[in-house]
Amino acid sequence: MAQQHEIVSPLPGTFYRRPSPDAAPFVEAGTSVESGTVVGLVEVMKQFNDVEAGIAGRVIEILVDDGEPVDAGQVLMRIEE
Repeated sequence: MAQQHEIVSPLPGTFYRRPSPDAAPFVEAGTSVESGTVVGLVEVMKQFNDVEAGIAGRVIEILVDDGEPVDAGQVLMRIEE
């Protein structure tokens, strides 16, 4: 049976799904990722922090919109192994 893993925000700040406003999102639902794949950014006081998958699998759900404020520990997306 497939196992689900949650990717959480490492810090409070603003979550971005893309590296720049005119770029494509890092991942979409259905995207396969490897451990260490950057899946988003959290910006805190103009410092951008990579959010990495941490595990290989497939993104099954994205819970936060681009530009949405997040709290530390908030679930951003789910990955299925």
